[in-house]
Amino acid sequence: MSTSRNTKANIDWVLIALYVFFIFIGLMNIYSAGYSEEHKAFFDFSQEHGKQMIWMAAALLVALCVMVIDARFFSTFAYIIYGLAILLLLITLFIGKEIHGSRSWIVITESVRFQPLELAKFATNLALAKFLSSIDIRIQDLSTRVKAFAMLAVPVIIILLQNETGSMLVFAAFIFVLYREGLSGNVLIIGFAMIFLFIFSLLINKFIVSGFILAVAVLLFFFIRRSRKNIMNYSLIVAGIIAFVFSVNLFYEHALQPHQQKRIDVLLGKISDVKDAGYNVNQSKIAIGSGGFFGRGFLHGTQTKFKFVPEQNTDFIFCTIGEEWGFVGSLLVLGVFVFFILRILFIAERQRSAFSRIYGYGLASIIFFHVVINIGMTIGLAPVVGIPLPFISYGGSSLLAFTLLLFVFIKQDASRMQVL
Repeated sequence: MSTSRNTKANIDWVLIALYVFFIFIGLMNIYSAGYSEEHKAFFDFSQEHGKQMIWMAAALLVALCVMVIDARFFSTFAYIIYGLAILLLLITLFIGKEIHGSRSWIVITESVRFQPLELAKFATNLALAKFLSSIDIRIQDLSTRVKAFAMLAVPVIIILLQNETGSMLVFAAFIFVLYREGLSGNVLIIGFAMIFLFIFSLLINKFIVSGFILAVAVLLFFFIRRSRKNIMNYSLIVAGIIAFVFSVNLFYEHALQPHQQKRIDVLLGKISDVKDAGYNVNQSKIAIGSGGFFGRGFLHGTQTKFKFVPEQNTDFIFCTIGEEWGFVGSLLVLGVFVFFILRILFIAERQRSAFSRIYGYGLASIIFFHVVINIGMTIGLAPVVGIPLPFISYGGSSLLAFTLLLFVFIKQDASRMQVL
């Protein structure tokens, strides 16, 4: 009984209050994005805001269930949950329905669909935290790094086969977890260098880029020690960089869908297409810009009201916030997200359990990645890859998955004095 009381006393109500704030903001903006004279009623469950209320009720039920389960359940069964999530992803490849070119949805009824890849983020976070928190595991060991990256690669490959390139990219966020646990900072530097080379290779002919790399390599060669070992390592690094440059074009031409290629071309300024690939982003920027400093007011956004922005209640929900609540409202939402992520990191650092700490960093990394990419694509700073804004975008799969991710962490923190 005393253990139960201690758990309740240790619940972080700040995180719960922020969660309620996000889902409330989401509901209001989903209602606004779908508002029409024919559907004024707020409690209209035939409309998307009404369906979101049902998902919210389901999410709160999930949160309640998590809070009454023993905190050790999630670490004990982490690998089993991960295995079931991978199995579900594989099943989806065969029985999933193709929507917008992606075979990642399981259709339960005509109006109820579920996307297993959202659950896979939660399961992967659990499994990675379980693996890295094992007593005999050191991230400095090559075998540990290989196993950790393999654990991330399995869902990534399956999701790529489902043609969900955007969601696949989310798993790159786990690199921050590995860095916190001791992965060399050189890996982050290499990662950012690869992003730069990826963009550079798409903007300029791959042969020109390779020639430039070779020229720089020859110049740098004279500044290193000329031992046989150094020459061999140096040659392998240069060869690897050039191979990566050529692989960028293969990935671009064969792994990405034509519409995804167009979106990247528009983002990089290679083409200007405001009527097709660049339409969503162009209309989104118009909507956000029209909001000015204080916004047009709730239900008064013209871009929102007349449906100029496609997917405005899902991937582009932030432009509804920008138009109706302006710069002030947008800054408030963004600021609360920053505080939310920092709060998660603060709580993660006070954990007595390595599993809880690593899981918390995974949660913060996933939310950070979603927020940056989602808001980035609505203002034209990131490619349109179909990533929802956590807790705010319309969608049951996303809301349930993020609720599960968050409340498992809240439960771990509430039980931190009992769980080592």
